[in-house]
Amino acid sequence: MDTTRFKSKGFYIPGIITLIIFAGLVTLPLFGSLYNVILITTLLMYANLTVSWVLFSGLTGYMSLATAAFFGVGIYASALFLPITGAELPILVVVLIGGLASSIIAFGAGALTLRLRGIYFTIFTFGLVVLIMELLNWWELSVNKILNRYIMLVDNNYIFYVMLGLFVLVMLTFFFIRRSKFGLAMRSIGENEEAASHMGINVTMVKIVTFAISAFFMGATGAIWATKLSYINPHEAFKVLISFLPVLMAIFGGMGHIYGPVIGAVIFAYLQETLQTKFSEIYMLSFGVVLVLAILYMPHGLVGLIQKVWRRISGGKRVHT
Repeated sequence: MDTTRFKSKGFYIPGIITLIIFAGLVTLPLFGSLYNVILITTLLMYANLTVSWVLFSGLTGYMSLATAAFFGVGIYASALFLPITGAELPILVVVLIGGLASSIIAFGAGALTLRLRGIYFTIFTFGLVVLIMELLNWWELSVNKILNRYIMLVDNNYIFYVMLGLFVLVMLTFFFIRRSKFGLAMRSIGENEEAASHMGINVTMVKIVTFAISAFFMGATGAIWATKLSYINPHEAFKVLISFLPVLMAIFGGMGHIYGPVIGAVIFAYLQETLQTKFSEIYMLSFGVVLVLAILYMPHGLVGLIQKVWRRISGGKRVHT
């Protein structure tokens, strides 16, 4: 097939596929069942967290385990401003507040710790999750004298569209940053931070700003996700597992391409949902086996495996021709 004709008109196959998928998602609440809407909302939530994580860690090479902290801050923003007694603010404003609150915390934490490298930064980000969770738990029990906060429930279709909108925003942000001078600076840090510094890049500020941008989308996602929950408490809002799943999903899909983390998040989250629903007795065992096999036999993720198979097929075709 002559692809030059399609390229000259701006028709790229990945772009066409993306538009078809997006059109299907937009019309899903109109034609799909409630179960499918809820399921896709869950997949989008994990995709948002995974792409947000890759936005910082995938480009800079810094392993962050603070996802649960920023996600939980967003959840608590909804708990404060969307109580079950009635909304104090519009939902989209609360989503924005959740994102900004997470971003401010990330900026402050990054300014203090992003001079750390390697395992030290990773340990701190994990400690940030535990610190915020325990502080909130003490405050709620000792000062407010409450155990759970009840949140106003929102229509599932509305949650779906807000989650989809956040997904589009985080993908566009990732796309444009990765192709900008700022993204080039981030990749330089990931490849050789000392060399990037000698080239005149303010490596600390680049890392802090990227960390804050990444946290914004995590917090915003948490804020809208909270409206699916009937109640929350610190231990529910700041689940440690949320810090690890985006890392595993990104590795599973592959971080070499923009669509790798999305594919990894969707497949991994769907696999998790299926195993947990149909094989609850052996859920964790099955999940662990799949994860180990993926790490052993797909070092570059699912996208890397597909590319490897495609190269072999196309190479074999050229040999035969």
